[in-house]
Amino acid sequence: DVRDGEKLNKIFRQYQPEIVFHLAAQPLVRQSYQDPVTTYETNVMGTLKVFEAARAAAVPAIVNITTDKVYENQEWVWGYRENDPLGGFDPYASSKAAVEILSKSYRDSYFNLNDYGTKHHTLLATARAGNVIGGGDWAQDRLMVDIARATAEGKKVKIRSPQAIRPWQHVLEPLSGYLRLGQKLLEGDKAYAQAWNFGPKEEDNLTVEAFIHQVQKHWPAVNYEIDANHHPHETLTLRLDSSKARNRLGWHSRWTSAEAIEQTAKWYQAYYQNNYLMSLQQLQVYYEDSVKASIPR
Repeated sequence: DVRDGEKLNKIFRQYQPEIVFHLAAQPLVRQSYQDPVTTYETNVMGTLKVFEAARAAAVPAIVNITTDKVYENQEWVWGYRENDPLGGFDPYASSKAAVEILSKSYRDSYFNLNDYGTKHHTLLATARAGNVIGGGDWAQDRLMVDIARATAEGKKVKIRSPQAIRPWQHVLEPLSGYLRLGQKLLEGDKAYAQAWNFGPKEEDNLTVEAFIHQVQKHWPAVNYEIDANHHPHETLTLRLDSSKARNRLGWHSRWTSAEAIEQTAKWYQAYYQNNYLMSLQQLQVYYEDSVKASIPR
C-alpha cells in the first residue's frame, strides 16, 4: 500500500533500488466518482510517499506513470502534447494531473537538473500513456474486460458511449517506452527527466463501436447493446501526440490497434475457453516483431 510511508521507507532501505517504476494507483474513472478520498489518497499522497522514500534512499532513476487524462480536455481533434495545459474533470483525472504538478515540484526542488551530480543523483520523468488493452486485465469498467466477461457468460456487453474516441494500444507498447525512458535516466542523461506521451499513431484512434467491431472479427460471439442510462461525465474525444517519444527516444508502436485488439481477443478466448494464459507467447511475438522492425527494445 503506497499510502504506508513507513513501510515504503523500510523497503527502500532494505533493497536500495537503482530505478523505480511507479505505477500503483486507483486507476478507474467511475470508481473515482464513488470514492474520491481513496483516489486522492492513493494517487497523490501515495506518489508523494514513494518520492520521499526514493529521495531518502537516493534512488538514481524514477519513472512515474500517470495517464493520458492529465490534460485539460478541450474535446478537440488534435492530439495533446506534453506542454499542453493540465486539468481533469473527474477525480481520477484531476488526481493524476496533481501528480504531474507534484512531479515537477520535486524535479524543481529536490531533483533539480542544475544540481544533478553534485547535490543529488536522481533523475525523475513522468510517462502519460494512452488507453491500454491486453490479456490479464480484470478491472471493472474497462471496455475489453467488459467485452470478454460478457461474452464468456453468453451476454451482450453494455456500452455507454459508442462514439467516444480513445488512443487504443496494447499494454506492451507503453511498457517498452517506460523501459527505454528508464534506461536513459539510468545512463544519467538529464535531457530525459521530463514528461513523455506514449500513445498510438493517429490512425489507431478508434471509437468504442469501431473497437468492438474489430473484436468481433476474431471473436464472432461478441455482441453489444447501448446502455442509455445516465452516467457520470466521461471525455468523448481523447488523442495523444507522441511525436516527442518517437523523435527523441526512438520509441515506436510495434502493433497497430487492429493487431493489438487481435492479440487481446485471442488472449481472453484462450483463457475463457481453454484456461490457457498466452502472455509469454504474446510477449515473444511482440519482441520478434520489434526485431523485424528494427525498433529499440
